[in-house]
Amino acid sequence: MYGELQKKLGIYIHIPFCRTKCAYCDFYSFIPKSEGIYERYTDAVIAHMEAYREAARDRLPDSVYIGGGTPTAMPIEQLLRIVRAVKKNFKLSKNTEFTVEVNPKTADAKTFRALRRAGVNRISIGLQSADAAELKALTRTHSRVDFEECFMDARAAKIQNISVDLMFGIPNQTTQTLLSSIDYVTRLHPDHISLYDLKIEEGTPLARIASRLVLPDEDTEFEMYTNAIRMLEKRGYKQYEISNFARPGKMSRHNLKYWNCEEYLGFGPGAYSYFNSTRFSFVRSIEAYIKGVADPQSRVNLTVGLEEISGRAQLGEYIMLGLRLNEGISISEVSRRYGVDFASLYGKKADKYIKYGYMVCKGDRVYLTPSGMFISNYILSDLLSFEDLGALSPAGRF
Repeated sequence: MYGELQKKLGIYIHIPFCRTKCAYCDFYSFIPKSEGIYERYTDAVIAHMEAYREAARDRLPDSVYIGGGTPTAMPIEQLLRIVRAVKKNFKLSKNTEFTVEVNPKTADAKTFRALRRAGVNRISIGLQSADAAELKALTRTHSRVDFEECFMDARAAKIQNISVDLMFGIPNQTTQTLLSSIDYVTRLHPDHISLYDLKIEEGTPLARIASRLVLPDEDTEFEMYTNAIRMLEKRGYKQYEISNFARPGKMSRHNLKYWNCEEYLGFGPGAYSYFNSTRFSFVRSIEAYIKGVADPQSRVNLTVGLEEISGRAQLGEYIMLGLRLNEGISISEVSRRYGVDFASLYGKKADKYIKYGYMVCKGDRVYLTPSGMFISNYILSDLLSFEDLGALSPAGRF
């Protein structure tokens, strides 16, 4: 049966629970008021996966990502039920990349051993900064010591693939403090590092005090970003996407699915899917999600934002997402997939970015330079028309 399954698939499961809510976070998550919600939610996610089992039976999932929120904020027995249900309901490839996100304060060696035995082989730890003042500005509850203990516990549990999240553009952060954080992290030798530009999202606690924050200006952020790229490269972490760096063979297979316009199924409130040329998400309410899964005939609108992605919008997404990658896009692949000539459609606009060093056209490939990546959403908004973008539009710089 496995030999017959050719089409790959990514699976994402959203865990909306947190022990505390970070001031910059605008993902759908909350702090539970009762223990009972964990089991009810786990039951709903498992039932939802069971409902999609037949639709995905001809797919061979090769990546699973459990994110949040904080997956390890829920009781380990419920998290393990979800991990096992993924394996039961989908025909995973033999070398599936199986990731769980972790907050340093919510996981220890026992947690990691249990996850590894259940089939998890990759951990993503949210450090954000190794500087105490910067962690406080982000309202993170862990310390550098907590992170290091968490990291070492994961290694002791024989987790062979560990990713660490860092941020830049944090209030009062300098280029030097960012590089100090990178120096600290790389000395622990994680396999993958993500470096995200902090955005002050509308509706978050940070947005309410934005006028009082001392934030790095754009020139300083550019200096941070380019210096970070250089340091990570010297330490053996090759940049393969705007915000992601990896040691050889350790690129995130799951995230590459998004950037390569491949299929993925998401489960949980607010989770997105791209399946059978259709993009959709699920309602951003845990109670509505649980009710909608339990009773498909209820008046709950479980699926929202349903849109078939075809034609020009598919082309626009391929270019927008592909240009996030260091290798960029293939001109011949644009022609093969969409029957259009890249130069005819976009060449005139692309020329000015090539001229000023933001973009390169070399052989069959078009890609952004580090300077271009820093302002990628500006470039893509200019390069692509509204028709090209469809429902997917750039938000923020990264």
